[in-house]
Amino acid sequence: MSAPAGATPDTSGSAVAAAATLPVTAAMAASAPAAAPSAAPVPHIALLLPLKSPYYAKAADAVRQGFLAAASKEVHSLPVRVYPCTDETTEVVALYQQALANGAMAVAGPLTRSGVAALAANPSLTTPTLAMNLMDGTRTDHLYFFGLPAETEARQAAQRATAAGLLSATVVSTNTALSKRLAQAFSEEWQRAGGILQPEIVYYGDTTPLKELPQDPGTSVFLAAEADQARLLRPYINSSIPVYATSQVFTGNANTLANYDLADVRFYDMPWMLQPDHPAVMIYPRAVPALSPDMDRLYALGIDAYRLLQMLYEHDPANTLPLDGVTGKITQNGHIFQREGILAVMRQGQAVPVDSKSRP
Repeated sequence: MSAPAGATPDTSGSAVAAAATLPVTAAMAASAPAAAPSAAPVPHIALLLPLKSPYYAKAADAVRQGFLAAASKEVHSLPVRVYPCTDETTEVVALYQQALANGAMAVAGPLTRSGVAALAANPSLTTPTLAMNLMDGTRTDHLYFFGLPAETEARQAAQRATAAGLLSATVVSTNTALSKRLAQAFSEEWQRAGGILQPEIVYYGDTTPLKELPQDPGTSVFLAAEADQARLLRPYINSSIPVYATSQVFTGNANTLANYDLADVRFYDMPWMLQPDHPAVMIYPRAVPALSPDMDRLYALGIDAYRLLQMLYEHDPANTLPLDGVTGKITQNGHIFQREGILAVMRQGQAVPVDSKSRP
């Protein structure tokens, strides 16, 4: 896994140290640094995160905060113990075994793709485990996967545009690694549904191709771009052409002036970012101090990861899914928990959720 969006290196170490030693009461799903295996293991939920990593500490701490926020609402559940590490690729297997020796009844983590791959190399995990990233392949043990891949939103955008009766799509990308992944995911889903895919426009500084996009009925554009580039490109696309995107274009409704540049763009995001009055969203506290949008989404990932792990440990997923999560509607496909976001459209500088029965 590449560094999560916004997971900038944190070389100060202060946030990492605080995350590893934060004292919380047992009633609030106590988090404590991992202890050495003892003769009397204490039943708990283990949370494995790269909190000491110079690259992933910030993202890991956002997940940690969300996980503990959800745990704080389950006063009769097992306490949570946080197991921090520096490099999941080399440390996670030993850390996982340490958690089990300490009495872990369920495990959340690792967070990075490489860490998940290292843990998944063991084909027979017997303790309910929820990795917070995705992997290809099938499992027959107790390892499950849940993450926030932006490609999922790109596929949803293609599905929505198809359902709206649009026949032709032009992908506009910016040649970054993320942009390429979004473009590929949309294109594959669009063609799978039988849509006509026009030649891709890769932006290198010339906006002329955007101004010349066909405006025939049934045409559309998918903007495979991050927020800053999307705000730059959108004004050059004729307002009569439906434009779709992912949550990568949305930096929050507090950014009203910047959002005006994204007028009428339709994109997918999670209830946590779009619906503060959503029944599931209202239950959980927000991070203090407030997080950036990228980190806030990881906070939401932590909330739903805790809820899913509780379900794996205490219930039968078949009887409790779909889950009305803060990250979206969650369903299960084999050992992967899939998230369905909600559609929003940018109007007057604000992201407005769109009713699923309407056709924007």
